[in-house]
Amino acid sequence: MPYKSLKDLPKGVKDNLPKHGQEIYQAAFNHAFAKYCNKSDVEELAHRVAWAAVKKKYAKSADGRWQPRND
Repeated sequence: MPYKSLKDLPKGVKDNLPKHGQEIYQAAFNHAFAKYCNKSDVEELAHRVAWAAVKKKYAKSADGRWQPRND
């Protein structure tokens, strides 16, 4: 199910990503959910797309924190 607000995101997303990363995740998830709505594994696909979108702008540092990419 698409996320209406950032507070509705999964705990792992809210607790780990900065606000901008959460916004990227939400937008990508909702877009993918609409695009793949006829697939049986729509939620799994949407989560994969959302994490891929986040990883384009953020990388996990050695201490486990998500930081903006410098490349």
